Amino acid sequence: MDYRSVLTTCPYCGCGCGLYLEVVDGRIVQTLPSKTSPVNRGRLCIKGWNAHEFVHHPRRLTRPLIRRGDGQVEASWDEALDAVASELKRIKETYGPDSVALFSSAKCTNEENYLLQKFARAAIGTNNVDHCARL
Repeated sequence: MDYRSVLTTCPYCGCGCGLYLEVVDGRIVQTLPSKTSPVNRGRLCIKGWNAHEFVHHPRRLTRPLIRRGDGQVEASWDEALDAVASELKRIKETYGPDSVALFSSAKCTNEENYLLQKFARAAIGTNNVDHCARL
């Protein structure tokens, strides 16, 4: 049996709680809080305690999907990113930059949220930026 305890950051919000993923034979089996993390100091919320459960879920998406006709087909990352970029460009050119809005997530770090709003304002040219955790 191969056992490892891997220190990482919780994926569920921007707080950055430290946790350990308990890995047995290459499979994550449990999550434990990091007692030395200055953010959570040995505590986790319910999402953090269950942070490992989505990793091996049989219905988890592992490749991008692109809509074709009435369905969706697997695509490469390059193909998916090209499709998004070309559609954003088409919408911006046809309807103007304020026809595009970006919605960010509490699952992102502050740095990622900053990059999204910077992309919206500098690349797209819109101030239509919102966030799901605003108060």
